[in-house]
Amino acid sequence: MKKIAVLTSGGDAPGMNACIRAITKYCLNQNMECIGILDGFDGLIKQRSTNLNYDDVNNIIQKGGTILGSARSKEFQTKEGRKQAFEYLQQLAVEGMIVIGGNGSLTGAKIFGDEFNVPIIGIPGTIDNDIFGTDHTIGYDTAVNTVIEAVDKIRDTASSHKRVFFVEVMGRDSGFIALNAAIASGAESVLIPEEVTDIQALVENIKEFNKGKRGSIIIVAEGDDAGDALTIMKKVKPFLPDYDLRTTVLGHLQRGGNPSAYDRIIASRMGIKAVELLVENQTNLYIATKGGKIITQPIDYATQKSGAPNASKLEVIEQLRTKK
Repeated sequence: MKKIAVLTSGGDAPGMNACIRAITKYCLNQNMECIGILDGFDGLIKQRSTNLNYDDVNNIIQKGGTILGSARSKEFQTKEGRKQAFEYLQQLAVEGMIVIGGNGSLTGAKIFGDEFNVPIIGIPGTIDNDIFGTDHTIGYDTAVNTVIEAVDKIRDTASSHKRVFFVEVMGRDSGFIALNAAIASGAESVLIPEEVTDIQALVENIKEFNKGKRGSIIIVAEGDDAGDALTIMKKVKPFLPDYDLRTTVLGHLQRGGNPSAYDRIIASRMGIKAVELLVENQTNLYIATKGGKIITQPIDYATQKSGAPNASKLEVIEQLRTKK
């Protein structure tokens, strides 16, 4: 194999650039060409690409986002759109492709590879960490640390004014970010999609452990069954008329920023492994981490079901609440 393509798709995640860097440099070290597809699958259809060289990827390991750009493509969801994408790959003489992205991106990659017999390797890049079969996805560690930093600052205000803050974090339908950020930031409660939210129990927890005399932090995953942070606060408010309740939505700041050391390391290791697999003529796999090791999984794992956090960690929050 002499020429491969790489693209980033879906939501950006800190560490994607580190992965692009690793893929490009390893290819060049192996006397292979690396073609960067601009703006995801949409770029394949609209024929946007660039030949990546050392200068393109120098000094990007520390940058958030993705130098290749990303976009969601409705055209790629059609057979005709994917046919146009394949014809462009043929025009470029690309022999294999690496796709960095989340569930939807890896699903699209699997369909594309099957339809046109294109060797595909997936790399899980999403802050949500909801790819089944891997301990960590690129960007997740950075996102959790971003949330922790923000919550630490919000707690200063919560404590000063004895307020109860409902802090909404990202994660789509997964509670990974919410649960682990709640433990690390010392939140009093956390609401995640994997557990049914009992509004009355939440009210009693706030009354019992706050008593209107201290600040409290409630972390809310955006996909929680009871609604977003504002909706949940409105449901709680009638039962707590004397409490000062506020909401904060952290939003897209969780996606940006310099990737953590951990994300830079796994992104680099995953990128090298992806190129090695293509050279070995392997396909329909994605790179995963298990117990600190880099492994491979069938891409079907990522397309058929989502990963879920260890809900037993909720006990940590419950056991560390104090009534005094």
